[in-house]
Amino acid sequence: MLSSTPSRNRKSDQDHEIWEHLKQAIADCSGFKQWQSGQTTDHDSSLLDQQVRCYLRETLETLAY
Repeated sequence: MLSSTPSRNRKSDQDHEIWEHLKQAIADCSGFKQWQSGQTTDHDSSLLDQQVRCYLRETLETLAY
C-alpha cells in the first residue's frame, strides 16, 4: 500500500505558496490599501494574513447584498 503523505505535503506546500502570492497581490491593490487606511487596528506586517482575510470576508459580504 502506498502512502499519500508526500503528495499531501506537496499539495499543502503548493496551497501555501499560492496563498502567499495571492495575499501579496491583494495587499498591493488600491482597494485593500484604502480599506486598510480606514481600519482602527495597527498595520503591523505580521497581521497581514488576518487583515487580508478580513478584507476578503467584508468584500464578499458586501457583494452578497
